[in-house]
Amino acid sequence: MFELIFLGTSASAPSVQRGLPSALILHREYRFLVDCGEGTQRQILRSGLGFKRLDRILLTHGHLDHILGLGGLASTFGRWEAMEAMEIYGGTWALQRVRELMRVVFGAGEMRMRMGYHVIAPGVLMEDDLFRLRVFPVEHRGTEAFGFSFEEKARRPFLAEKAEALGVPAGPIRRDLVAGRPITLPDGRTIRPDDVLGEEVPGLKLVFVGDAGRVDNLVAEAQDADLLAIEATYTEEEAAVAADFGHLTARQAAWLGRAAGVKSLVLHHVSRRYNSKQILEEAVPIFPEAIVAKDFDLFRLVKQKPLEREDVRQRAAEGDTVRG
Repeated sequence: MFELIFLGTSASAPSVQRGLPSALILHREYRFLVDCGEGTQRQILRSGLGFKRLDRILLTHGHLDHILGLGGLASTFGRWEAMEAMEIYGGTWALQRVRELMRVVFGAGEMRMRMGYHVIAPGVLMEDDLFRLRVFPVEHRGTEAFGFSFEEKARRPFLAEKAEALGVPAGPIRRDLVAGRPITLPDGRTIRPDDVLGEEVPGLKLVFVGDAGRVDNLVAEAQDADLLAIEATYTEEEAAVAADFGHLTARQAAWLGRAAGVKSLVLHHVSRRYNSKQILEEAVPIFPEAIVAKDFDLFRLVKQKPLEREDVRQRAAEGDTVRG
């Protein structure tokens, strides 16, 4: 399961309804903050999510509307939250700008926690036995920009009824079979993983794209994603402006969703000159189930279930917590 929470969905400048770009992606014990526009820490507080385990930050690129919130967030973490470290992942230029920002915020020798700066490149950024995070390049105004693919690894389900028929007892011995190791029963019989595992089932795939100037080069990366989140800054009426500034129209984003065969399309990074209805009027004829994200939207992605959407603040008001 993945949970995607939008903290800011505006492009370039905030509006009354939308904050600057930032999103949280949760999976098991992982918490990733993607971009950190100005005001992000207040959005986190308003969401009820809190700062716990919020130490992995992924930057799509280094433009100020995507990084300025890091100064305030780091200050809060270092002075009030007793965070030991903040790990920031981004391109060379983006990290250089963040370092300069931190020098302004903290001055010389005032930082109370460790800042980790990690240069990223296309390929696998991190993974474990069940999960993989991949990085891919995105074209945006000549900057070093990236998108992120959050992927559950394919697995073979354990067929309990077959195991029982073969006399495989419950317990750690079954974990060995799931891990691909044969086991020997007390009666001397050898049981192999193929005897009790079903056909491979692909895992969930969530693809996140921030600012982008073209989509034809992203089809392979978004292919068959269960959810694609991508910018839709302009409409076709201002396609020339979009091209000049390296952004997409809602039509282009919807085209990518259809061309890549994604199951769900969530549009964000919307210029404050538009409302959601205008963006949808352009996207829906191409991708009928397109959604325009609002600040504090939580999208829950579960295998073989429809995409769920709710306001994360409602869960906080009810005393619930976001899983991840």
